[in-house]
Amino acid sequence: MAQVPVTILGIESSCDETAAAVVRLENGAASILSDIIWSQNAKHAPYGGIVPEIAARAHVEAADHAIKAAMDQAGVAFADLDAVAATAGPGLIGGVLVGLTAGKAIALAANKPFIAINHLEGHALSARLSRGCPYPFLLLLVSGGHCQLLAVEGLGHYKRYGATLDDAAGEAFDKAARVLGLGFPGGPALEKAAMGGDPKRYALPRPLLDRPTCDFSFAGLKSAVIRLAETEAPMDETAIRDAAASAQAAIADILADRTARAMDQFALAHEGEALRFVVAGGVAANQTIRTRLQNAAETRGFAMSAPPLRHCTDNAAMIALAGAERFLAGQRDDFSFAARPRWPLDEATAADS
Repeated sequence: MAQVPVTILGIESSCDETAAAVVRLENGAASILSDIIWSQNAKHAPYGGIVPEIAARAHVEAADHAIKAAMDQAGVAFADLDAVAATAGPGLIGGVLVGLTAGKAIALAANKPFIAINHLEGHALSARLSRGCPYPFLLLLVSGGHCQLLAVEGLGHYKRYGATLDDAAGEAFDKAARVLGLGFPGGPALEKAAMGGDPKRYALPRPLLDRPTCDFSFAGLKSAVIRLAETEAPMDETAIRDAAASAQAAIADILADRTARAMDQFALAHEGEALRFVVAGGVAANQTIRTRLQNAAETRGFAMSAPPLRHCTDNAAMIALAGAERFLAGQRDDFSFAARPRWPLDEATAADS
């Protein structure tokens, strides 16, 4: 039976992008009617990282303008919406509160349902924005603040295979870029510097590769890059390129090894089914890492999907899509729904760990 199309305004403000988007979902196919992302990179660059107080203030200044731009670009009025969805966590609580409050206010004023979205679920569903990506699939969610492997069995049904025990991969990228003097944001800066570098020049650790689990650890690698920068100083341009390439290769090795182990577990649990693998989150934009993951997927018979580069990093289209899927599933949230600095995507697994 044909599905009635639903049109959702999504709002995202969990870190340092103020984003708003309108997505229409019909018969499982998403159409992005608008997609506004306002970056705060210039505000945080002088500090070499994200400053929560600056981020929250910037969200306050930008939220109304981003939402208006999204509605204008989509050519819809608030009355045309079926619901409003906003990130309710996890993230920097000051920023989350800005977008969450704006979403509630619009829903209340327009007499529309409100849906609170887990930011991680937005990333989990982001590959479904532009191409067919049916459930179930194995997900590697890898970003500045998160690094985990999950079986996505369906909307709201997640099983964790592994997660970082300390830092996320994006943190390792940012720290390496900072100590090598490459600028902010660190991920793209380090990837650019690594081009043409020798990834074997510096021997950097690959924590946990000898353990039969799917967990990650990047703290030791991060510390090793800091020591490298200190002992090799001053580094010439070639040394910096080689160090960047070596750090990137180490991160890629860790991600590929842990993901391969999770693929083996997922394949056993879904024997006889089509095997799908999705990589999402800001680090998924790194081409070296994508290539390594693609090789692992092909070796094990997985079809790999990844969002377009624009939707790897934080965006509101993924929040709107998650809102649309949850709206069709019957979810409606009360205006008392509180912002959450921490919100495990797999709450049952997290409670047992």
